[in-house]
Amino acid sequence: MGPLQGIRVVEFAGIGPGPFCAMLLSDMGAEVIRIDRKGGRSPHKTEVGMRGRRAVALDMKKPEGVEAALKLIGKADALIEGFRPGVMERLGVGPDVCLKRNPKLVYGRMTGWGQFGPLANAAGHDINYIALTGALHAIGLAGGKPVPPLNLVGDFGGGALYLAFGVVCGLVEAKRSGQGQVVDAAMTDGASSLMAMFYGMTASGVWQDTRGVNLLDSGAHFYGAYETKDGKFIALGSIEPQFYKELVEKAHLSDPEFAAQMDRNAWPLLKEKLAAVIKTKTRDEWDAIMLGTDICYAPVLSLAEAPKHPHNVARKTFVEVDGVVQPAPAPRFSRTVPEVQGPPQAADNPASLSAWGFSKAEIDALQSVGAI
Repeated sequence: MGPLQGIRVVEFAGIGPGPFCAMLLSDMGAEVIRIDRKGGRSPHKTEVGMRGRRAVALDMKKPEGVEAALKLIGKADALIEGFRPGVMERLGVGPDVCLKRNPKLVYGRMTGWGQFGPLANAAGHDINYIALTGALHAIGLAGGKPVPPLNLVGDFGGGALYLAFGVVCGLVEAKRSGQGQVVDAAMTDGASSLMAMFYGMTASGVWQDTRGVNLLDSGAHFYGAYETKDGKFIALGSIEPQFYKELVEKAHLSDPEFAAQMDRNAWPLLKEKLAAVIKTKTRDEWDAIMLGTDICYAPVLSLAEAPKHPHNVARKTFVEVDGVVQPAPAPRFSRTVPEVQGPPQAADNPASLSAWGFSKAEIDALQSVGAI
């Protein structure tokens, strides 16, 4: 199976980016066990981020529940949690306790603001975290307000992906040194890191600190989304001169003003003229003309359309698990092929604990005191 086969991860149940990080690790072959709150609800099969791992429900208010969690942690290579700073310490499973029990443990912590700093203990969501990094300010149309890019940049890009990357880096280092450590994955840090190119372009004077007037933020007429005759949209990214030349030719942009590709002053007017041309044909008609060429073109597909597109079908970019269409594991490997380990599962205490080495007597004892 995947490249992380043989790696064991304990996940403390959360929402959004925490489960998504666990999903990524599971997709790559890691054996992940989720610790739910006792009495919590079971995940529905449509909660894709919960796929591919076992779960146990522990009462962390009981010492026996805490000890059961610590026993699981003692058998793990990594732990991931997404609570506010101090919550895990109050539960009795903070880094000091866990690393004493398991010195090789990679202890992954993900928060919005980080484990320290003036805002560390404040509530927040993706939109707040990316607002603090410059990312939200940069996204939107000229003259308009900032547009939240779903919660892709903070929660999933800056949070879950950086936590997964940090955990895997920690695992590589622990194999070399024999020592674990804490990974502090803050969404503000991750989202800021994602903005590295734009900070560099701003410093060089190539990027203006104003929305919607730059090369990649819809400012340029040759890089953006345009509405078609049938009310759908296409996406153009004809940046390089040779690609732009092909756009001009295939779209029959005969106006001589289109020759001034990089004249920023001409961009607003050229956007209007190009929009008018694009609206003369349907999306399917533009597909027939541009798709697969060097124009850097794609139709803007809906969530319902994307899994059915021939390219995505050919690559099996989407899979169906328990009747639910969802993205397949990514990236791909030539030898250790990742796969979805199964649909979301409810807590199955005896089976899950047994799989992690708990004896029947230990499981019975936990049941007898109501810790599971």
